[in-house]
Amino acid sequence: MAPLPAADTEIEQFFRHWLETFAGYVREVDYASAKPLFHPDVLAFGTHNDVIPGLDQWVATQWDNVWPKTSDFRFVLEQTQVLASPDGTMAIVIAPWTSTGYHSDGSTFPRPGRATMVFARNADGWLCVHSHMSLNRGVPQVSHANRPVKAW
Repeated sequence: MAPLPAADTEIEQFFRHWLETFAGYVREVDYASAKPLFHPDVLAFGTHNDVIPGLDQWVATQWDNVWPKTSDFRFVLEQTQVLASPDGTMAIVIAPWTSTGYHSDGSTFPRPGRATMVFARNADGWLCVHSHMSLNRGVPQVSHANRPVKAW
């Protein structure tokens, strides 16, 4: 059997930078800056919904239920895998992530999870067309921070 279609160094480095950029927007609760990284018709899975059609609905039902209520979001780059189609038009990023959650009394807990993101490339560059982010088993689903949104 052939090996998985690993991305070349250039594509892998692009997506490692992409992950760092996106994670920074999550930490800042900056929806406006994060939106251009995604196709407007992105299809997503998340903790609060099964299939979320479109970026605006994803922001309203998932991002806004998670980003202000957690902190310290980061992808674990050492464990990240990037696959790419031979023609360089599609890529898949598989990455664990960490964050901090908050109990109702304000105490913190580790909030790790994992992400699979599918990207399509066109003349304008790479856009995420599908994202599935979920918490690891046993991690509390609810976090109670209340950080302000930087930009919608």
